[in-house]
Amino acid sequence: MKILFSHPIGNQNVKYLASQLARHKLIESFIISIAVYENSFLEWLSGAAFLKEFERRRFDEILKPVTEQFPFYELMRFALPKVGINVYNKHETGIFSIDGVSRYIDNKAASHLRKFNRNIGLTYCYEDCALNTFLMANDLGIKKAYDLPIGYWKTYRQLLSEEKERRPEWSATITGFQDSDNKLDTKDKELALADVIYVASEFTAKTLELNKDFANKKIVIIPYGFPTINKTPKLLPKYDGRRALKLLYVGGLTQRKGIANLFETVNFFKERVTLTIVGNKAIEGCRILDSNLKMHNWIPTLSHNEILNVMHNHDVLVFPSLFEGFGLVITEAMSQGTPVITTNRTVGESFIQHNQNGWLVQPGQTEEIIKVIEGILLDPNKLEEISLNAIVTAQNRSWQNYGDEMAASLKEYLYN
Repeated sequence: MKILFSHPIGNQNVKYLASQLARHKLIESFIISIAVYENSFLEWLSGAAFLKEFERRRFDEILKPVTEQFPFYELMRFALPKVGINVYNKHETGIFSIDGVSRYIDNKAASHLRKFNRNIGLTYCYEDCALNTFLMANDLGIKKAYDLPIGYWKTYRQLLSEEKERRPEWSATITGFQDSDNKLDTKDKELALADVIYVASEFTAKTLELNKDFANKKIVIIPYGFPTINKTPKLLPKYDGRRALKLLYVGGLTQRKGIANLFETVNFFKERVTLTIVGNKAIEGCRILDSNLKMHNWIPTLSHNEILNVMHNHDVLVFPSLFEGFGLVITEAMSQGTPVITTNRTVGESFIQHNQNGWLVQPGQTEEIIKVIEGILLDPNKLEEISLNAIVTAQNRSWQNYGDEMAASLKEYLYN
């Protein structure tokens, strides 16, 4: 018996998990919108300048024999706004919105399960792309594993409602309140149908455990891995207190990720630090966000390899997220020898020991971030030690470790 694995678009953790499960010969079928492989039509298509984005959809060749892809909806989602047609991409209701793509892939996975269920013993699906697959699996007596990449929505709304009241000028950037009651009900139905829920951080697990409806669910915590460490010496001079401390932020420009706390911190230190920001705006027209971006080096988007290179050539990544399922930028920065200041609402608690290989602060507390940076400015030699410790941490957990642990867990669940 094997696994039906589905995801609408495929991000970094999906790529690593799917390829490792294929290496363990556990995948019967990999259902996705777009997967680029060598010598394929989509590889040729991604060579066009306006479709260069699809180069990010390249997957390990080991998945090619088991991949079933359905690219039309995702191609439309990407292409139509480029020619000024946005009506079909409206949040939730648009047929080619991300929700539309997710529903489409969910239906395709359910259809595959109905037709080819003889060799399938487990479905592995992600949030917003699982309901119909799980309903079909329920009818067929097939087990259901659910991947929750970010915390439970009710906990999100509770914590972020407080933040919206605390910082009304930033509230428009917190966009997670747009989901309809129907979409939220679908999330709850998916969770209720799941036999086991996989999460990548203790914080994500806590957001479920705090809600009585899911407190008794089987929850398995397996953190993602670190990228290959970068052994190349950094181009920037060793920080000795005589130059500005180079700070970096990578992520969406939203207060869910603590962007206001970041700006407050940097504005406090003025010329003693510099800030580079890599990330897209959650919304347009937020005056306080726009005014702060003008004061710093803002890069809307970079490729994954370019982001790693930027990380490698900064002193510290500041990632003060208020609600995060994991925070891949944390592990990516540490692999580049760039230590991280983050909160206990990320994966930080799993990998970071405060003031040893990074720093942990309370979410929403600008004063704590300032205190950490003041410590670095006062004791520059400590930064090199913490950077080296961050690399050691990254060396001890690879993406292969994550894939092997997931494979072992799913194999046990599949056959017991």
